[in-house]
Amino acid sequence: MSILNQGWSRRQLLKTTAIAGAALAAPAVWTPSRAQSKRIVVRDDGGIYTKAYGAVFYKPFQEATGIEVVGVQANAEPTAQIRSMVDAGSYTWDMAKISQPAILMLTSGDKKYLEPHGLESDPVIATMPKQYMSEYGVGNNVYTTVLAYRTDVFEGREAPKSWADFYNAESFEGRRALRKHPFDTIEQALLADGLSTKEVYPCDIDRAFKKLDTIKQNIDVFWTSGAQVEQMLTSGEVDLIPTWVSRAQSARAGGAPVGIVWDQNIWGLDSWSILAGTPNADACREFTKFASDAKRQAALMEYFAAGVTQPAAFDMIDPKVAQDSPTFPNNIESGVQIDAKYWLDNQAAVIERYNSWLLT
Repeated sequence: MSILNQGWSRRQLLKTTAIAGAALAAPAVWTPSRAQSKRIVVRDDGGIYTKAYGAVFYKPFQEATGIEVVGVQANAEPTAQIRSMVDAGSYTWDMAKISQPAILMLTSGDKKYLEPHGLESDPVIATMPKQYMSEYGVGNNVYTTVLAYRTDVFEGREAPKSWADFYNAESFEGRRALRKHPFDTIEQALLADGLSTKEVYPCDIDRAFKKLDTIKQNIDVFWTSGAQVEQMLTSGEVDLIPTWVSRAQSARAGGAPVGIVWDQNIWGLDSWSILAGTPNADACREFTKFASDAKRQAALMEYFAAGVTQPAAFDMIDPKVAQDSPTFPNNIESGVQIDAKYWLDNQAAVIERYNSWLLT
């Protein structure tokens, strides 16, 4: 969830803005079919996302089709809200931007709370890599966890380059923080212990906790929110911290001397998903196609370092700006995709063990 001004030059920004303007001015070729309403409501993440999507997706889609799109902010994982709407047949939203684990939670039972989009053969959607697609979701943004550090602390000495370095408190001295949750933390421990990105899943939990034991005494803070991470990086309260890259980029944009280690980043996917039974499903499909166009995805870079899901978008993004994107080829190739099914099946037991570990 990165924001504008992540160390970009004015020239880079102007170039990207020009691209965005061209994309927004491009003629639309999508025509809604059998739409039951002239209005759809989309759950998004609020803040910079609603602003960016409004300028790049929502308003242009209305201009092209006559269908108004309203973006609303909701809980990070609004699965309970979606179930309630579908069960009642009363729709506050028609579609939602949600994560892969949320999609699995909503579709793994007998009752499916999301609508199959059926867009796999659409010319726009077909150009999207399969790793960003599922039956119930079309990928719109990749988010990722990285190792961030204060560059001023490591000035004149070797800076960390891996999760192994984070776990090496003797050679890489500095105040450390760790997330107060096992998501991503377990994967980091296994990567630090020598596993490759292809060997992380299924997670060897005993091995992960054995590695966690080696660093626990060196952890000064266990963080619980992205805002806390950003504040600690900005103030210098911590020197090394695993965090969502958007928070490291935001601290850097605010002037903090922050370095980012992309190697072995741990990434997940947000997708456009349609609520099962909404009478506006066809309009939602048309919007999904419209928002999946490479030119429009490229235009998002005016607002934040989007993890674009159309590779062709990078042909329209300044290479220096593109390096901040989680899906920039070098970044995505060096990362490991979160196994949503693994965490759906194992999260309760691992969370319980992690909470016990925190107390010992």
